[in-house]
Amino acid sequence: MMEQRQNLRFPVKFRSSFSSVGMVGGEGRVADLSTRGCRIESSIDVQPGASLEVQIMTIEDKPPIQIQAAIVRWSREQQFGLEFEVITPTEWSHLQDTVKQIELEPYERDRQAAELRESS
Repeated sequence: MMEQRQNLRFPVKFRSSFSSVGMVGGEGRVADLSTRGCRIESSIDVQPGASLEVQIMTIEDKPPIQIQAAIVRWSREQQFGLEFEVITPTEWSHLQDTVKQIELEPYERDRQAAELRESS
């Protein structure tokens, strides 16, 4: 039985890198993101229960979101789920802003497309 998520997760395509004590770091792709966690697609094998330090590269010109500790909740078929555990207040607001932007994106895209049509 899947437990219910408290937070909506939004589909994204962000590059990420992660590492943990005693484990070689790796690269992956963040496939969905919420303020509480994310799903990463990666060929690196990680064990549930492991604590990872994660960097999420969001928008090109912005510095990556740094998550000091994220717990691997599940791992299967070259992807794994993370729950964010330790994050600084600065990074937390960066994460919240990013998720808020993703939430607005479909609406924003529609609005911009409408404005473009009107101005042409």
